[in-house]
Amino acid sequence: MCNYAWPITTRKLLLPYMQGFNPNRWLDYSTGDTDELFDSIEEGEHQEQDFKFRIDSSQKIAKTLCAFANTDGGKLLIGVKDNGRVSGIDPEEEYFMIEGAATLYCKPPIPFKSKVYQNTEKKLVLEIEVPTSKEKPHLCKLEEDRWRAYIRQKDENFEANRVILNYLKHQSPTSKRKNLIAYGPEERLLFDYLSANESISLSKFSRLAKISIYEAERILILFLQWEIITFKASDKGIRFFLL
Repeated sequence: MCNYAWPITTRKLLLPYMQGFNPNRWLDYSTGDTDELFDSIEEGEHQEQDFKFRIDSSQKIAKTLCAFANTDGGKLLIGVKDNGRVSGIDPEEEYFMIEGAATLYCKPPIPFKSKVYQNTEKKLVLEIEVPTSKEKPHLCKLEEDRWRAYIRQKDENFEANRVILNYLKHQSPTSKRKNLIAYGPEERLLFDYLSANESISLSKFSRLAKISIYEAERILILFLQWEIITFKASDKGIRFFLL
């Protein structure tokens, strides 16, 4: 049984019938299958899964929630160390840290499901599942009231640049590959360059085509929508590749 972030009325109705129920501790009861937990841990961390020993800051974990929502969705296993060892947590405390992150530090707010697992040593793990969003892009609040969008690639979160930010806003084009014959010289230059080279950055394309950053962004967004190119993020920035 999964518990939705809001509402939680069903959980409130069912749990009083459980032996030893504490009305102020809704999440002290395992609702997940132990074998399912072990299978998830066996997968390790990847693009759609992250381990957390515990949540120390709602503001920091908001980056991961946004990255999941802006990409393919994913789940957090809280109470699991990076090496996959179950440390256990107080699911009630961790849940409210996540709820604060999803509602106070993300806009629009991010819905999520929760599930509690108990391993053979009776240690509790809280699973937070975030679906891929239909309201992209989600932004998270950083220091000094700055809001930024993040995406998820492999097992890391990366800040989205303006190309990715605008692509997320228009990820469902009405007609893919429309008017591909109507290439201008800049579009043709980009296609020819990527046919001969592995990748290109936004700034490199702007310099190569001798166009403004704004115009380079517009063309890259169009190519992403048409599914002519894709992108990869790293610590060095975001680069674009021909599909």
